Amino acid sequence: MPIPSIPRDRSLTYGLVESLGQLIVTGEFDARPFPTEGELSRRHGTSRSVTREAVKMLTAKGLLQGRPRQGTSVTPEEHWSLLDPDVLRWLLERKFSLKLLAEFTEMRLAIEPAAAALAARRADAPALANMRAGFKRMVAAAKGEDETVAADIAFHTAVLAATGNRFFAQLDPLINTALRISIRFSNRIKGRAAGISQHEEVLNAVLAGDPGRASEAMRALIAEVLELIAAAGAGSRKGVRRAS
Repeated sequence: MPIPSIPRDRSLTYGLVESLGQLIVTGEFDARPFPTEGELSRRHGTSRSVTREAVKMLTAKGLLQGRPRQGTSVTPEEHWSLLDPDVLRWLLERKFSLKLLAEFTEMRLAIEPAAAALAARRADAPALANMRAGFKRMVAAAKGEDETVAADIAFHTAVLAATGNRFFAQLDPLINTALRISIRFSNRIKGRAAGISQHEEVLNAVLAGDPGRASEAMRALIAEVLELIAAAGAGSRKGVRRAS
């Protein structure tokens, strides 16, 4: 596999993290040892200090481990930090799997209906304004006047922020990262953008201060995505059986 180029608009350290992270998740080092710092520096044209910092960052993300006298090696996938937005993005973009997308969507199903209920109880005027703005962007996107994925993400992250809960709010980068892949997938399968009426139901329930209705509306919205993933998986399995 060719070595991905390091983005020039980011720091050298983060660029090296990005390049190596992509290589790791796609299995580039499954059959061969992870390079030494010296080898990485020569191959990527970076200093030892930049390389060392990049390795530390990938270790913190659970992708690498260092052992005395054994050097640095790639860890088994079950040890990777899937809640790290970079790791999740690399997996979904570079090693896409319906199973991983389904697991993430199941996590959304556990989190976002609860967030919608909290938003219905607690959202203040600025938070409600952000939700309205996100929904207006979705309406505009349906007319070709905004970017579909960005508009959908703006609505969902506004719901998280509207909870008034700092832990929910800090899920923003994770939800933002994975929704970019999830929304593209579901829109491609449905052949249309996300349902405006479903998102409007969530918005109206929050505006009405109805936690139960808000939770159920969000649950229905995400459950539809899970159904699409399951149907796509079933279709893939049928295709494999036919091919064999």
